[in-house]
Amino acid sequence: MVAPLQRGFDLPAEKIIPGVYPVMMSNGIGAYHNEYKVKGPGVVTGRSGTIGNLQYVESAFWPHNTTLWVTKFYGNHPKFIYYLYEKIDLKRYKAGSGVPTLNRNDVHDTMVFFPASRKEQELISAVLTYLDDLITLHQRKYDKLVIFKKSMLEKMFPKDGESVPEIRFAGFTDPWEQRKLSEVATFGGGHTPPMADPDNYEDGYVLWVTSQDVKSNYLDRTTTQITEKGAKELTLYPAGSLVMVTRSGILRHTLPVAELRKPSTVNQDIRVILPQGECCGEWLLQFFISHNKELLLEFGKTGTTVESVDFGKIKDMLLYMPSTVEQQQIGDFFAKLDSLITLHQRKLELLQNIKKSLLDKMFV
Repeated sequence: MVAPLQRGFDLPAEKIIPGVYPVMMSNGIGAYHNEYKVKGPGVVTGRSGTIGNLQYVESAFWPHNTTLWVTKFYGNHPKFIYYLYEKIDLKRYKAGSGVPTLNRNDVHDTMVFFPASRKEQELISAVLTYLDDLITLHQRKYDKLVIFKKSMLEKMFPKDGESVPEIRFAGFTDPWEQRKLSEVATFGGGHTPPMADPDNYEDGYVLWVTSQDVKSNYLDRTTTQITEKGAKELTLYPAGSLVMVTRSGILRHTLPVAELRKPSTVNQDIRVILPQGECCGEWLLQFFISHNKELLLEFGKTGTTVESVDFGKIKDMLLYMPSTVEQQQIGDFFAKLDSLITLHQRKLELLQNIKKSLLDKMFV
């Protein structure tokens, strides 16, 4: 046995006395107690509820009864054992249809191969730890930017009942004017070409937007492309148009809206908003993002089999708008912020993929 697991110790919430020792629960540190049960370093994983969530603990700690902890390392490098268990993927051992649990005996029966050399274990751990540190760094940068954007959206669009936002660019003092969306934009839609005809899809290159494609604020690719034949009876909407998901299960949680970066067609679950004249598309996109929850609450349809929004009412909604010049400045500001967020997100995903690849190649 390389690194046996044992159930943690009971510690009711009312018996926790504030202290310096982390109480490790299935989803992370749950509290700090004045006593510890295990000297660090240690490896802990969720046993009940959150399964397979691995945690490496440098200091002395109290493993809660919702966790399993490594009782002995048998001379192996503790951090290497942490990565060994990460490679094994403990989530696959979960059992139970109600609250999932992790049976340590199933894990103990797993055959593993690993280097007997402590030095090699330390070198493998050092490489993966360096990657984890980089991932944590970029995750923090990404999280800070997302929080900053959320805060600026709240401050750069007027609150309910007000006609000016809390923060404005220098030189703008005029109140925002109330307009109907239908006065500053036109609208469109689409449908699904017959799927029984392969000529509508095979070797297609025309972007065709469905609800599953609208996962970010900007859209330059789609899951499915259609042929010119498939697109013959559809409108090809220009880059800069906004697409909104109006029928999908995702509307239980959010109202997805994105800007097209390339000309695209859409299916029947998507409505297209084409800003006109004095309306800046990048500003309008950020308006929809900043008012996401309110719009979903106001225009979401209830009692339908599939979640949807009343787009007819959205077209006639009232919104406060600044001058075109101020719209452009606001739109540019958030577009640059979105680019920065995307940059960190891509770096984060790249590092995570590199780590996954190394786990596959550095362990048997």
